Amino acid sequence: MAHDAPFASSSPAPSPSPSARTLLPLVLPSLLIGAASALVLLGVDEIADQLKGVLWGTLPDALGVGRYSTLWMIVMLTATGIAVGIVVRHVHGHAGPDPATTGLVDEPMRPGVVPGLLVVTVLALAGGVSLGPENPITAANVALTYWLGRKAAPGAPAALWFSLAAAGTIGALFGTPVAAALVLTETLAARPGPGSLWDKLFGPLIAAGAGALVTALVAHPAFDLALPPYTGTHWSDLLAALVIAPVAAALGLAACYAFPYVHAAFRRLGHPVLAITTGGLVLGLLGALGGPLTLFKGLDEVKTLAADPEGWSAGSFALMTVVKLAALLIAAACGFRGGRIFPAVFVGVALGLCAHALVPAVQPGLGVVCGVLGILLAVTRQGWLSLFTAAVLVADPNVLALLCVAALPAWLVVTGRPLMQLREDGTPLR
Repeated sequence: MAHDAPFASSSPAPSPSPSARTLLPLVLPSLLIGAASALVLLGVDEIADQLKGVLWGTLPDALGVGRYSTLWMIVMLTATGIAVGIVVRHVHGHAGPDPATTGLVDEPMRPGVVPGLLVVTVLALAGGVSLGPENPITAANVALTYWLGRKAAPGAPAALWFSLAAAGTIGALFGTPVAAALVLTETLAARPGPGSLWDKLFGPLIAAGAGALVTALVAHPAFDLALPPYTGTHWSDLLAALVIAPVAAALGLAACYAFPYVHAAFRRLGHPVLAITTGGLVLGLLGALGGPLTLFKGLDEVKTLAADPEGWSAGSFALMTVVKLAALLIAAACGFRGGRIFPAVFVGVALGLCAHALVPAVQPGLGVVCGVLGILLAVTRQGWLSLFTAAVLVADPNVLALLCVAALPAWLVVTGRPLMQLREDGTPLR
């Protein structure tokens, strides 16, 4: 057996797996980063809410204009576009890269870009733009954490600070570390290195848990829409799930196909102030068409819809579905900074309630979760996150099996197709 020795000695020794001694030092920085990420999110949300009260309450009341009148919606969205465009044009780093090219978690940007990015995010959230805070807040937290982490501990892996900030922010956004674990699992599972997936997730899960706990203690978020109770699974429910989820996915995919063309149209305007102002005007017109519920990021408005599933006709739900999806498309393409997940949830909820209004046998909760699942699969192309987000909207584990089955045909619709995200040259990602 001596002839085997050269082959054995030439093989590289495997790297040791992490141990408790190597993982324990991650606890304190993970807790601090997760809590800080949540505080940034909560601070931006609070400032945006206060400004929203002025723009949509104090100011129109002082002017004697209806708070959500057609005139005020058009004026306010256009003015928001002007303000955001001016900031993007003049601040350092232009408030980050073209938002059409960014996703939920991207490579760290320069820290000097963060102030301008946060300013335009607050303006968009307060002004009624159909985008959420998730993309810019994650980008800001990743940039700041990466910069501070490299200063404080230059010997630590650069990817550590990236993953801790992303996990802490996602945990804070969704109020649970499970969302962060699902998002990062798709990334970390394929990353080479010693140790199991749980070893790699140890620090990020702590950060996500800290972010989620801070959010829960301060803001008390609730994602359950309190829809009528799900009465149990029937054969008709399976049929409904297999229809609604792929239809929702196809609707979202239509927006993804339109995205590069809409983005190119705004780009041809040649100036960020002109492009974003025009986008704001179009958003105001869409708001006038769809009503005030189709404004803003959509989380509070979704709860209004869910509180009265019988309160609108199928036509009204369909109109809100199309208008909100168009508003998401315009806002993401013209240059407003923001995320696509939360407004996409509104689209899915409105579509699901439209299905219930058309076919009363479709239970509202089932229609909603399948609609949200299909739309999110098309917009994000993240299967675990889409399943999780849809499932938490209805606090009933019985819908989970149907969701998992419905995800399969919906995934066949979207896989290999363009995302609602572009490369720097304007071509769609797939």
